Amino acid sequence: MEPGGLEWLLVPMQQLVSWGAAGAMVFGGVVPYIPQYRDIRRTQNAEGFSTYVCLVLLVANILRILFWFGRRFESPLLWQSIIMIITMLLMLKLCTEVRVSNELNVKRRSFAAADSKDEEIKAPPKRSYLDFDLNYFWHWSKFTDYVQCVLTFTGVSGYITYLWLDSSLFVETLGFLAVFTEAMLGIPQLYRNYRNRSTEGMSIKMVLMWSSGDTFKTVYFILNQAPFQFSICGLLQVFVDIAILLQVYLYSHYPQKPVSHTAHPASTKAL
Repeated sequence: MEPGGLEWLLVPMQQLVSWGAAGAMVFGGVVPYIPQYRDIRRTQNAEGFSTYVCLVLLVANILRILFWFGRRFESPLLWQSIIMIITMLLMLKLCTEVRVSNELNVKRRSFAAADSKDEEIKAPPKRSYLDFDLNYFWHWSKFTDYVQCVLTFTGVSGYITYLWLDSSLFVETLGFLAVFTEAMLGIPQLYRNYRNRSTEGMSIKMVLMWSSGDTFKTVYFILNQAPFQFSICGLLQVFVDIAILLQVYLYSHYPQKPVSHTAHPASTKAL
């Protein structure tokens, strides 16, 4: 058989593999949050999910999109950020609705000034334009407040990027901040486990999904010659995932203290 005899088969196969890898890259990051979303809807309990995860991922992916305007990287990575932003907004909407429905006689908090006709508040206190109490940051009572905050951050960071887009140093720094923010997502979980000397309330299945997803993502970065920031921070994410898995082994085989509190069905990287 001639050397080019199988070319008609190999080329389409390579194309399919390429499309499959790109599809996995775009949608793979949101897969771990699907069972979490369904679980929250089923139980009407969002205690096991930290909305700060949404904050970190929103910031990281907004910065990544802005980085794309300065340095055009692979299109699947851009679409991954868009899909992740939509997913995190959906998670925020559900968690906010569930949390507020479970709260009774709790003062409502908002990012923007409250409307005097705000339902569920008979006599709202006088507020400034921004009810920006750091103690209640990202714990607002309406989904629209989160949207306003995200839009404000996007507008400010987008304007700054527009002004400095010609600076290669700024663009490279922006790219590093984007992926480094996402890479740090597992650090709070790592610290929480260390502080509690336990991994109670953390889904091991989800950690395995993080690890496999982060490993695939890092390999994809390296093979497709993505900007070096992506590869470095992808490796950092893999190391953090491995460290968390080591904690699971150590604390399950060598318990540090008796467990006395009820486990929450946490299935995401908590902050």
